[in-house]
Amino acid sequence: MFRCVRWWKKVPTRMGFEPTRAEHNGLAVHRLNHSATSSCRSMRRSQSSLSSVQALRLKMVDSQYYLPNDIGISKLDCVEAFRLLSPQEKMYAHYLSRASWYGGLVVLLQTSPESANIFVLLQRIFRKQNPVQLEQVAVEAGLSSEEYMAFLVYASGLYANMGNYKSFGDTKFIPNLPKAKLKALVWASQAFQEQPAEMEVLWDSCSCLLYSLEDGQKQLGLGDKGITTYFSGNCTLEDAELAQRFLDSKVTQHKLTKPSSIYFTDCAVEGECTSCCGTFIFEDKEFTVKRGDYASLMEKVCYYLQQAQAYAANDNQKKMLEEYSRSFTLGSVEAHKEGSRYWIKDKGPIVESYIGFIESYRDPFGSRGEFEGFVAVVNKAMSERFASLVSSAEVLLPELPWPREFEKDTFLKPDFTSLDVLTFAGSGIPAGINIPNYDDIRQSEGFKNVSLGNVLAVAYATQKEKLTFLQEEDKDLFIKWKGPSFEVQVGLHELLGHGSGKLFVQDDKGKFNFDQSKVINPETGEPVSSWYRDSETWDSKFTTIASSYEECRAECVGLYLCLNKQVLSIFGHEGQDAEDVVYINWLSMVRAGLLGLEFYTPESKSWRQAHMQARFVILRVLLEAGEGLVGLEEVTGADGKPDARITLDRSKIHTVGKNAIHRFLCKLQVCKSTADVEGGRALYDNYSAVSDSSAHNFLRLRETVLLRKEARKLFVQANTRVSGDNVELVEYEANQAGLINSFVERFQDDAEQLEADLLEMSKRDAPCWC
Repeated sequence: MFRCVRWWKKVPTRMGFEPTRAEHNGLAVHRLNHSATSSCRSMRRSQSSLSSVQALRLKMVDSQYYLPNDIGISKLDCVEAFRLLSPQEKMYAHYLSRASWYGGLVVLLQTSPESANIFVLLQRIFRKQNPVQLEQVAVEAGLSSEEYMAFLVYASGLYANMGNYKSFGDTKFIPNLPKAKLKALVWASQAFQEQPAEMEVLWDSCSCLLYSLEDGQKQLGLGDKGITTYFSGNCTLEDAELAQRFLDSKVTQHKLTKPSSIYFTDCAVEGECTSCCGTFIFEDKEFTVKRGDYASLMEKVCYYLQQAQAYAANDNQKKMLEEYSRSFTLGSVEAHKEGSRYWIKDKGPIVESYIGFIESYRDPFGSRGEFEGFVAVVNKAMSERFASLVSSAEVLLPELPWPREFEKDTFLKPDFTSLDVLTFAGSGIPAGINIPNYDDIRQSEGFKNVSLGNVLAVAYATQKEKLTFLQEEDKDLFIKWKGPSFEVQVGLHELLGHGSGKLFVQDDKGKFNFDQSKVINPETGEPVSSWYRDSETWDSKFTTIASSYEECRAECVGLYLCLNKQVLSIFGHEGQDAEDVVYINWLSMVRAGLLGLEFYTPESKSWRQAHMQARFVILRVLLEAGEGLVGLEEVTGADGKPDARITLDRSKIHTVGKNAIHRFLCKLQVCKSTADVEGGRALYDNYSAVSDSSAHNFLRLRETVLLRKEARKLFVQANTRVSGDNVELVEYEANQAGLINSFVERFQDDAEQLEADLLEMSKRDAPCWC
């Protein structure tokens, strides 16, 4: 991967890069001459002239930037799944977990300039005094019980999100207590008493940004839309596009490395024929490519991957881990792709895992991958249902609303398993996964699907009194069938959503993977006139909308195919129960579309979360279908505050609803298959628009959603430790103290060195932000 890229145009500018989801798995882009902006400007706001309505709206907006003291915290239960593993499997899972946890710390550096320093500050405090011991210190320092709880909630949120921006929505969150009170607590802590000079320097390095809510720091984004560490602060969309063209050109010429690696050297080292590091001229700009990002963390990842090899169940697992180690040692995307090939071949393992720079949701340009690693144990009973769905895939795929030529030539039956998560390291935990994300592998060699069962079991559990925007008569049914319907949706979304559809490609020798003379675009009635060139990928072409657009396509596939009785039968739903599952699945999607407004920023007219943007788009499509299918009205709640009500006519789902999704889904696929960026962007941006001038005042509805939003749950995960010849599972309570203690104990063996390394890596990147 790239570490630094530099181009020249009158004045010198510098760029640096982190692995992209496609070919150049993650580059961070930096330019020289980044003009510093103050991080500590006062954010005083005069409210004396605000009307009561304005004050309410201001309060609603500000609430986005705090985590509430009553935020839900759930334990990710994997006791039974872990107990059933053999001693060898437990050792394998342990070392993979260690690799994942150390790699997951990369996300701190990928999130914001201050995240790593805040993490170290918290670790040093809690290593000396656990939350229970620190409570008395807080009282003596003048904190109320609510203020101390707010501090614990903030710390829990930072650990769970691996940074001070929400993993789901990319909004910044700050401590919900005065800065002076937090400083008093830090100064009173044992960590400060023992090392006052070091702790004061650490506080000074992050305290301003820790509390800052300047417009450019409220959310992740590129340029004037927010903060990102994938690009330096003076990079614009034009710079990102230039960098992408440069990367595409290097893919065509030779295979790229990625900047995250153990080695810093620019020349080829043992294990590689050539190095892609160096200086290059492209479009009259000079790019300098370096590597070595996160070297100390990558070294720990590789060490534990090598330990895991001794306990691998088969050769595919051993070779997979060898290639991953080579990837993180050299910074080789090709090695990670090779490891992914072995991973696909490892069918039905008892212990499943994946690791690397995977998803591109948080790169504002939509191409660079965030680090994640997971380790999970197969749930055999639920996996049997998903296996039945895989077996039915070749019958179900022809039902999708695009011509046969727009579907893959051969459906490569993937592994599809239900897993109980032991470890998920990164910024957040999804409900399901479809990987690898390399387009060329997915199209011709295959992929895997996983549904994370113990995540589903707790993440979407809902209390009736907290159910918003539904009619009273729908609430009991929603609670009963939300889990089962979401299970169906996840299965269809991952397997037949992300797993379907063909990309039309012309390779580097001019050969096409489709018949130009025969394939007709069903939207125009004309022959297909656009396609992907060899070096181009879905992400590199559709950039900023790629992630959300693809999630929308997969969600539509789930809605469309859940109407199929065979699908419902596979999941054990027949008769009236099956109809209820369909109704709640569609109702849940419509409600999610309204809830998605929380993740829209009016000031920059931008969306902060790919899935929620996708669901809002689907809501717009179903509202547009008319005929009374979906109703959305603004009302006044029982508490006298603004509210909203959603209705769905279940008698029209199979007719009006299905026809609307049929038309929209076909358009989505045709634009994707043909690399029609202009048409796809126009279509998607139109439905993504949030305004007050349409039939529904979505800007005002957004304020209502913010008023009544419920904070996303945090998860407490177990640790593993070797005791003699055995591996023990260490569990923690489902509260703030448990979550905090889990992270302190996770890195206790080399805490001081690890913290020093994180601060050094943060310091190394600091010139890019100021």
